[in-house]
Amino acid sequence: MGRPLRVAVVGAGPAGIYTVDALIKSGAEVSVDLFERMPAPFGLIRYGVAPDHPRIKGIVDALHRVLDKPGVRLFGNIDYGGDVKLDELRQFYDAVVFATGAVDDRPLDIPGVDLDGAYGAADFVSWYDGHPDVARTWPLTATSVAVLGAGNVALDVARVLAKSAEEMLVTEIPDNVHSGLAGSAVTDVHVFGRRGPAQAKFTPLELRELDHSPTVEVIVDPEDIEFDEGSIAAIRASKQVDMVVKTLQEWAIRDVGTRPRRLHLHFFHSPAAILGDGGTVTGLRTERTELTGDGSVRGTGVFHDWDVQAVYRAVGYLSSHLADLPFDHVSGTVPHSKGRVLDMDDDLVPGAYVAGWIKRGPIGLIGHTKGCSSETVASLLADAPTLRPATHPDPGAVVRFLNERGIEFTTWQGWKNLDAYERALGAPHGRERIKVVDRTEMIRASYQG
Repeated sequence: MGRPLRVAVVGAGPAGIYTVDALIKSGAEVSVDLFERMPAPFGLIRYGVAPDHPRIKGIVDALHRVLDKPGVRLFGNIDYGGDVKLDELRQFYDAVVFATGAVDDRPLDIPGVDLDGAYGAADFVSWYDGHPDVARTWPLTATSVAVLGAGNVALDVARVLAKSAEEMLVTEIPDNVHSGLAGSAVTDVHVFGRRGPAQAKFTPLELRELDHSPTVEVIVDPEDIEFDEGSIAAIRASKQVDMVVKTLQEWAIRDVGTRPRRLHLHFFHSPAAILGDGGTVTGLRTERTELTGDGSVRGTGVFHDWDVQAVYRAVGYLSSHLADLPFDHVSGTVPHSKGRVLDMDDDLVPGAYVAGWIKRGPIGLIGHTKGCSSETVASLLADAPTLRPATHPDPGAVVRFLNERGIEFTTWQGWKNLDAYERALGAPHGRERIKVVDRTEMIRASYQG
C-alpha cells in the first residue's frame, strides 16, 4: 500500500481502545483514529461503572497508555450517524471498526412496565454516573424499592440506592447526584432473581461488597438457599459460583443486624407484574419458582405481592441500531463472521467490522473484550491487502472535513485538560475528582490547557 493502514474505530470505550491496542501490537503499519460520541473517552468505564468501584475504574490507566501511543488520535463529541456516516468515513479510512457497546435497557414483557416509578437500570446508571445527555434529577421518593435481576448491574443499582449519600461523597459523583441521594427516602431495597443462588450472575467480589457499608444490612431468606443436581454440578465446576453460594449461605444463617437500611436478596421469584394505581407503581407481583433438577426453574403458580413504590429493571443491556449497518433486533448485535460485518444475505460489507458488545451482545466482564477485539483485528489485517483504499488517506483530510462541517470535536489533549479540570474541582474537598456533567462545560474545559 506504501502508507500506513488507515483505520477508524467508532466508540472509545474498552472495546474500541482494546481494538486500537491490538492493531498497534500486531506489528502492522497502522494509523488509527477513534471517534466517540461523548466529549470524553472510556465509555462504559466512565458512564457505566458505579462510582464506588475505583479499582474497576483503574482500568482507565491501562486504556490511557494505549491512547498515549503515537499513531492514535481521538475525536470526541462526534455522533456517528448524525455528524458522520459510514460512506463518509470510508473516504478517509481503509477500514472502519464499530465498537459502540450497549447503552439501552433490554425490554421486560410484563404488565406495568410503563407505570410511573418503573425504571430501566441503564437510565438510573446514566444518572448516577453523570451522563451529560440525561436529566440532572432522579425521583427518589420511594421508601421500598424492587430491583429485578441477578447480575452485577442489579447489585450496582441496589447498592447505590441503599448506601447513604455521605458514603458516596468520597467518589467522583457530581454534586447533583450527591444532592439527589441525600434526599432519598429509601429504607428497603429488594433484589429479585428468577433462579437460585447457584445460578446468580454476581461476581464474588461484587456480592461481598454489599456487606461493607456501615449503613446497609444485607438480608437473605434461608428458604431461598436451595440446590438441585444441576446447581451442585455448577458449584463444583466453578470456583466463582462456589464463592457466591458460600457468601449467600453465610448471610442466610446469621442474625439480622440493626443497620438503618436493608438490602434483601430474594431468589426463586420471577416478576409477573408491576402493580399500580392511578398510573403509579404501588407494588410488584412475583411468582415463586422451583428447581427442575438441571438448574432450570419452573413456575409454581404461587404468587406474592410486594409493597414497593418503585421497580428497577436490570435484566440486561441492548445495543442500538447503527446507521448504514445491518442489525439483529432480537440479539441487539450486528451480524458478523469473526468481526467482519455481514449484510442480511450473509454477504460481507466491505471494510466494516465490529468488536465488543455490538458484536457479541452485553455479556462478560470488561476484560473479556480483549479476546473479542483481537479476533476482529486478526480478520481486518487478513483482509488488508484486498480492502478498497481510502480516497483521502491523508490524516489531515478528516480534520479538514470536520472543521468544514463546523463540528466541535474534542481530542486526546482535550481529555487531559478535562481530567485536570475535574481533579481541580475535587481537590478542595479532599476528593480525587468531581465529574463534570454538562456537555458544554466538558467541551469548554477540554479546550482549556
